[in-house]
Amino acid sequence: MKIDLNADLGEGSGSDRALLQLVSSANIACGFHAGDAQTMLQSVRWAKEFGVAIGAHPSFPDRENFGRTAMQLPPETVYAQMIYQIGALKSLAESEGQKLVHVKPHGMLYNQAAADAVLAGAIAQAIKAVDANLIVVGLANSELIRAGLDCGLRTREEVFADRGYLNSGALVPRGQPGALIEDEALAIEQTLAMVQQGKVKSISGEWVAVNAQTVCLHGDGAHALQFAQRLRDVFATHQVAVNSL
Repeated sequence: MKIDLNADLGEGSGSDRALLQLVSSANIACGFHAGDAQTMLQSVRWAKEFGVAIGAHPSFPDRENFGRTAMQLPPETVYAQMIYQIGALKSLAESEGQKLVHVKPHGMLYNQAAADAVLAGAIAQAIKAVDANLIVVGLANSELIRAGLDCGLRTREEVFADRGYLNSGALVPRGQPGALIEDEALAIEQTLAMVQQGKVKSISGEWVAVNAQTVCLHGDGAHALQFAQRLRDVFATHQVAVNSL
């Protein structure tokens, strides 16, 4: 059994380089919610050093709130903003002899695209316009995954080790009870169920089917490195190989 393990980088965490030694894919902030040209280039260089697949992590234009503000933008605006962010990171990666592998939207853009087919379509079309070989990374069972497939793109369905789930398969919104799983043992248990059994228990106790192709690790947590190493150890024990697929 194989699984991709991804983390968001270039968002101001001091543990990026260390985390890159434990994951197989990196989602690099493209400036709209965090990061800038210098942090993007540094992240690319570190990913290159450790053989980690490079991905773009575009967002709504919302640095003040770290990309977590809900926005209702015209699809053509989102389309242009996606091309702008993805294209910038693609050029930086290529300047280092690397290739851009995937695109994973950030924060509220990611959450809204999981349920909004029009928004998801604008994102998928922008990704295809930049490079039809790019992989769309989105929440398992989401509109973004469907939009990517409709555009003829490859997709990778994502699950979260430390987030609570609703019966619909959506994530519990941040700020609501059950949104974050702070108990490491519970997070490990949830991750194994998703990877090995293709299911996750919602906060109301119902089992929800998920197609776990990549697991997200949040690199800005207080114990992110410790949890990442623990997850790698558990995967090894259960003979789950970690690679970028």
